Amino acid sequence: MTNLLDNISNPKDLRKLNQSQLPQLAKELREFIIDIVATKEGHLGASLGVVELTIALHYLFETPDDLLVWDVGHQAYGHKILTGRKDVFHTNRQFGGIAGFPARKESEFDTFGVGHSSTSISATLGMAIASNLKGETEKQHIAVIGDASIASGMAFEALNHAGVSNANLLIILNDNAIGIDPAVGALKEYLTKVKSDKKLAAQNNIIKALNFDYSGPIDGHDLPKILNELERLKSVKGPKFLHVITTKGKGLQKAEEDQVTYHAPGKFDKISGERILKEKSLYTKYQDVFGQTIVELADKNLRIVGITPAMLTGSSLKLMLEKYPNRTFDVGIAEQHAVTLAAGMATQNLIPYCNIYSTFLQRAYDQVIHDVAIQNLPVIFCLDRAGLVGEDGATHHGVFDLAYLRLIPNLIIFAPRNEIELRNILYTAQLGLKNPIAIRYPRGTGNIIDWKQPFKKIEIAKSYCLQKGNKTAILSIGTIAKNVTEALKFVDLPSNFSHYDMRFVKPLDENTLHTIFKTHQNIYTIEDGTVKGGFGTAILEFMADNEYQNKVEILGIPDNFIEHGSVTKLQQTLNLDIDSLISRFNRA
Repeated sequence: MTNLLDNISNPKDLRKLNQSQLPQLAKELREFIIDIVATKEGHLGASLGVVELTIALHYLFETPDDLLVWDVGHQAYGHKILTGRKDVFHTNRQFGGIAGFPARKESEFDTFGVGHSSTSISATLGMAIASNLKGETEKQHIAVIGDASIASGMAFEALNHAGVSNANLLIILNDNAIGIDPAVGALKEYLTKVKSDKKLAAQNNIIKALNFDYSGPIDGHDLPKILNELERLKSVKGPKFLHVITTKGKGLQKAEEDQVTYHAPGKFDKISGERILKEKSLYTKYQDVFGQTIVELADKNLRIVGITPAMLTGSSLKLMLEKYPNRTFDVGIAEQHAVTLAAGMATQNLIPYCNIYSTFLQRAYDQVIHDVAIQNLPVIFCLDRAGLVGEDGATHHGVFDLAYLRLIPNLIIFAPRNEIELRNILYTAQLGLKNPIAIRYPRGTGNIIDWKQPFKKIEIAKSYCLQKGNKTAILSIGTIAKNVTEALKFVDLPSNFSHYDMRFVKPLDENTLHTIFKTHQNIYTIEDGTVKGGFGTAILEFMADNEYQNKVEILGIPDNFIEHGSVTKLQQTLNLDIDSLISRFNRA
């Protein structure tokens, strides 16, 4: 049998097929995705679940003239393969290769860049309104959004607006009952009921109440049904909503059975689906240091609660959920709500550990300022995935947190050098801090095997001298200290160098800084955050305020968005790796 996918390089080729050939194409597309992701890694389950829907959309709509937006983008692999990137799909998420998410600069078919959830309806509505203003009334605008993403506040805001517009907008709800972890909340329960109760869908329908032409739910793996309904909806004017039921991981049994793991399973056997496990590390992931430590603290402190916006597994807060389900709260993809929920709890003398990926806390900046910091409520922000995160790229690197948090009064900012430091600051934070604190730590493992040491209280605004020298001082923040420590083993004159782990970006250890500036000619600051407004900038401000004249050089993430690639490769590119630091320090 002829391989249909071999002859498709863009949607125009796809539209030459007969509808009867599309199920065969769906089978081939699934196999292609599985073949590549099995060896190259990436987001698997979401893309397998929307194969039929992806084919149907590009088959019936005149993309890219008709505008198609994928929410988050985890599910867009089939879209990329059918839109001119099949031959380079093996470079997905690799340094110099195609991005793991839709990106406007990559293809005209990627109409909107994504990576965080719940933006698709707003963006597509904006496009539809623009088309109306330009008189392009026949142009189609389609947003594909998942059941976890549509429960986010931003999606509700967009639905509220779209329902009173005359925009030619089609929202497709890809309902598989799971985001990364299983979806939660009242809307999820409503959608579950709709699947089995057609009367509920017809009568007490939330979407209809918002003035949408609602249809469904339909089987998202039944190509004839999808094609018929999409063809009908093309001629319906105004805001439309199609509810599609899919199975995440469809076509790979292991991925269907374990949808959380196979969201991004790493390497696996493409036939059996069995994961090819990496050699077990001797070291512990930072997320697990957090997860295990908060359970240990919660055992003794009944006021501790844990909060996460849809990242129970990724943050390892699932460990607390297993032991203390009544004190652990997954609020869904709702970062703003998570922050203010924590603030409300803090007013009642609870101790909330609010665990949010660094890149996602950006979505709740207003709440951090207004609901936490202005009221000086002692919320404990645990910012996972801080710094460079690797293959997920620009939308996921947590490189702005030091800069955007440093501006906020009342907020303490701490970055542990290692697992023991993380453990001890988590302990310190629940002893009665009078201020909110942000604790930021990286993705991946640490480097200490026996990190479960007895708890020690950390003194606020106190740095730590790792090496004493007499000419050049290196001030590091966070786990990038390891690269500095290794580099100093190989410099020509190690006795020239002092190395300080500053630990606190705010408040700074000003007593130690005065000593450093008085006893060293040259000073380097190094961070895995942006050099604009971050830790290094704080040191420059200290220097200016105190009229020091030392030579200071700031090392960190430059003033541009960093693309995808392994953390090691990205550090090399940015001259933050050990070899680059050796060369730089030898020139000091």
